[in-house]
Amino acid sequence: MLTLVMPKLVAFEGSGRRSVSVTERNVAALKSAYWLVLIGGLLEPVLYLFSIGVGVGSLIGDIELSDGRSVGYTEFVAPAMLAASAMSGALAETTFNFFGKMKFMRLYDGMLATPVRPFEIALGELLWAMARGSVYSVVFLAIMVAMGLTTPLRALAAFPAAVLVGFGFGALGMTVATLIRSWQDFDLIGAGQFALFLFSGTFVPAEAYPTALRWLVEVSPLYRAVDLIRGITLGSVGWVQVIDVLYLLVLLAVGLTVSGRRMGKLLCK
Repeated sequence: MLTLVMPKLVAFEGSGRRSVSVTERNVAALKSAYWLVLIGGLLEPVLYLFSIGVGVGSLIGDIELSDGRSVGYTEFVAPAMLAASAMSGALAETTFNFFGKMKFMRLYDGMLATPVRPFEIALGELLWAMARGSVYSVVFLAIMVAMGLTTPLRALAAFPAAVLVGFGFGALGMTVATLIRSWQDFDLIGAGQFALFLFSGTFVPAEAYPTALRWLVEVSPLYRAVDLIRGITLGSVGWVQVIDVLYLLVLLAVGLTVSGRRMGKLLCK
């Protein structure tokens, strides 16, 4: 039995190590200017939180949740900004940067001359994207706790949820990056990302939309991410959040599988 199991474990360990080596390469290539990119990506959701969550929220008042409870508008918007931040950080790394490395820098051609396989490159890049997304999540959760928008324990529980959101969107971003043809296609990605940001229950409950549009909103990946994190930070976790987790896990599995196969076709010609 051991002889049957051990080769698989060794192979998995080797594959995991090669994926981590791709992540380590990105860490080694870091430049000081990259921190400016990180700060810029973090400032956007924070500015939305203060301008809309606090500013507009003072005019709106409380929001009634689906379970009948009422919460302040800032409390309602803050978890949505966290989910959007996790999405934006993951997509920035796995679309624009990933596409440049694959199509123009031809970085992955050299990697494939080693034992590293396309799927392992995809997993390594996804881990790197999540390192960036985790920084955003930690800082934003600290701001939420400091503003009294959630409790420290709920913030700790929301962190792995934000990481899962980043993983799901990172896998989706890599799949998209293997499908686009030129830099001009990034305009479409930006438009789609902004549409998700506006119409995923970020600023108003999904129940506020007409019935047909509401169901379209609720099947979007960002809505499921917002619903998951909002349920945790507001203490209203239920069976719906289980659906959110399963949705994001499927998004991660499908995105990583498709992107790995697409990379194999594009790079191993």
